[in-house]
Amino acid sequence: MSALLSIENVSVSFQQRKTLFGRDPASLRAVDNVSAEIGEGETLALVGESGSGKTTLGHVVAGLRTPSAGEVRFRGTKLDAGNRRSAGRGIQIVFQDPFSALDPRMPVSDIIAEPLRIQGIGTGKERRERAAVLVEQVGLPQDALNRYPHEFSGGQRQRIAIARALAPGPELIVADEPLSALDVSIQSQVLNLFRDIQERSTLSYLFISHDLGVVEHLADRVAVLYLGRIIELAPREDIFTRPAHPYTRALLDSMPRIGGGRRRKRAIKGEMPSPLNPPPGCVFHPRCPLAQDICRSTVPVFEPIAGRPTHSAACHFKE
Repeated sequence: MSALLSIENVSVSFQQRKTLFGRDPASLRAVDNVSAEIGEGETLALVGESGSGKTTLGHVVAGLRTPSAGEVRFRGTKLDAGNRRSAGRGIQIVFQDPFSALDPRMPVSDIIAEPLRIQGIGTGKERRERAAVLVEQVGLPQDALNRYPHEFSGGQRQRIAIARALAPGPELIVADEPLSALDVSIQSQVLNLFRDIQERSTLSYLFISHDLGVVEHLADRVAVLYLGRIIELAPREDIFTRPAHPYTRALLDSMPRIGGGRRRKRAIKGEMPSPLNPPPGCVFHPRCPLAQDICRSTVPVFEPIAGRPTHSAACHFKE
């Protein structure tokens, strides 16, 4: 599978303000030396607890934030300030909250056509025609084009946001927790819409979610983030049937299950450490039930597991 997008050693740091006592500001590293690839027509899911760096990394890919180090390549071309606007046609984003992602003063037709206007694509008539096609594609009636966001439910607003992202014909969509603000009864409908759109095209997704049930149904590969670092990356089946990292196993144990027996609980103890002061060695060791002295002093290498070349993890005991 050829790489559509490459994330190469990307880090994102935020400089904190000086304290009241005049101490030097600290640097918060939200994303720490992350590398990954997304192939054509592939869905790569990013999972992890809140504060793990998922959204920050997604914003880097979508061009909403500049990395402090590393680079992002789209079809082999490095994305920078000089070509980000042109790359915007190939990479679009769907935000988490459909209530705040849409301009309440604009009718749906203008909202969907806005990326085309910004990119200078088509005439006014062609943009309106494109909006009419897309509103039907995402399962909304034609009369939705002349209505305003406040007239729609949360699920319908997210469909409008998806139509807007599809407008310029992107090759990759960053979906940042696109289901979490929706009612459970609506989530499956929007999830099926994402799948249907991908089946009709070679569209790729960077799908950010904390819901492993959703990830299990949509993802081709899964990257597990912890404290800004990818600690496990593997095909979906390997992640869900034979996870290698204790953190991944604990996340899977937290999934609600109906019938079919119950998993043995491996509860994650404590809270995620502050990225202002990450622990030495393995960043997960303060909460890990397998932690040994080597975990407290030595950073584990992120590398493939023996006999599983497509399954990598950063753990001293991943074998």
